[in-house]
Amino acid sequence: MTTQHAEVLIIGAGISGIGIASRLRREFPERDIAILERRRNIGGTWDLFRYPGIRSDSDMFTFGYEFKPWDETKVLADGPAIRNYVTTTARENGVDQLIHHGLKVIDSDWSSADQRWTVTALREETGDIETWTCTYLVIATGYYNYDAGHTPEFAGIEDFAGSVIHPQHWPEDFDHTGKKVVVIGSGATAVTLVPSMADTVEHITMLQRSPSYILPVPSVDKITAAQRRFLPRAVSHRMTRTRNIAMWRAMYGGSRKYPKQVRAMIAAITRRQLGEDFDMSHFTPKYDPWDQRLCAVPDGDLFKALRSGKASIVTDRIERFTENGILLTSGRELEADVIITATGLELQMLGGATLRVDGKVHDIADGCVYKGVMLQDVPNLLWVLGYTNISWTLKVDIAGAWLVRLLQHMDATGHAVAVPVDRSGLGTAGAAIDEMSSGYIQRGLGMVPRQGKDFPWRLVMDYKHDRQVLLNDPIEDGVLSLQPVRQPVAQAVHP
Repeated sequence: MTTQHAEVLIIGAGISGIGIASRLRREFPERDIAILERRRNIGGTWDLFRYPGIRSDSDMFTFGYEFKPWDETKVLADGPAIRNYVTTTARENGVDQLIHHGLKVIDSDWSSADQRWTVTALREETGDIETWTCTYLVIATGYYNYDAGHTPEFAGIEDFAGSVIHPQHWPEDFDHTGKKVVVIGSGATAVTLVPSMADTVEHITMLQRSPSYILPVPSVDKITAAQRRFLPRAVSHRMTRTRNIAMWRAMYGGSRKYPKQVRAMIAAITRRQLGEDFDMSHFTPKYDPWDQRLCAVPDGDLFKALRSGKASIVTDRIERFTENGILLTSGRELEADVIITATGLELQMLGGATLRVDGKVHDIADGCVYKGVMLQDVPNLLWVLGYTNISWTLKVDIAGAWLVRLLQHMDATGHAVAVPVDRSGLGTAGAAIDEMSSGYIQRGLGMVPRQGKDFPWRLVMDYKHDRQVLLNDPIEDGVLSLQPVRQPVAQAVHP
């Protein structure tokens, strides 16, 4: 078994891994970089999910990389367009040549003696084991399990005579034409599926246990389209990106500060979309705005589908599956040929790999996150976690820029190891992302890092704050411990 080496080894060739790799390649063209990717294609989430209507739930002008402007005027792009964008970015930066496909990372072990990582990967096609070493390890695997989505245990599911599908594993060429469909769920996936399928099915019902906040957004950015008539593309892109970042930050901040007013505003918008006679209880969540991520629907397509009569919405609980559909606790039965369980994700850290430091298993839930980019007491590891309250990729961009700054500083000062150390005892028992009440986050809180009492151990999810910290604040801050290159032990000379 041979061992391969890269100075920087990135795990994952999705939107995060490609973003980090592209930035490193642009800043360090001669540096030895490699990417390990389990799937056969680039794209991660955007290659995995193939259900009807799959699209972004963030505007593309902020979801796209800062160094590669989104060149269309469509606000919420579909999955194939995003996959093409990520693939094109990789190709333009030569990153596609750095990817080693078909490798599932199963173990990563830092050696203090050798000042390097040893990464063990399984080539799933053959069952062979490959070993990689690196100086810096970048975890860009996202935070959910690619193998299985979350499906609750439904009583009687084996009695149902039709098809049960989880959107994470959509059957290729599945034909839903003329069928009666029930979509279980009320999140971004459900509100995407319903209008996308409404025109071709006999009828589609969105069955939700509780409502979500849903906002219509324009499918095309008309302001940007107008700007492009008289401004250079680069200038127009910067203006649109700045405007959208400010708008979403204001929406999030306003929701946290004035939840009742924002709730009333969203309700008024929804009422205008649906008409005075629609039962608004289906769109009146029990939680405050941004306790869970808002669902964006282009041009209010979900509301249009509901008004057309091709789609309907039911708020109730499932008693059991039956041969012909779903029996609700109210006693009503929903008939279905197809039931889609848009019931969420399963949280998973590090792509399911084991993390070790000097041979000892390191549970990341035992420590905090440093500046939102590193893990407490884990040397030379960048943990890429995007934002949950604004476009994911905004954090990817500045995390990559901070890694560039770190590498440049290490080169200039002759250091080999960087490890965040909590000398002030700021760690707490709270989870780093426990602000969100989404089901998949709440189910997986026991596996995520802890939340510190104060920064840099507190995950603030604030783009303006993080830009200052990651792009401008000093690398040496009294918390990040830097260690010099370890000199080899001299061998004793015997006469």
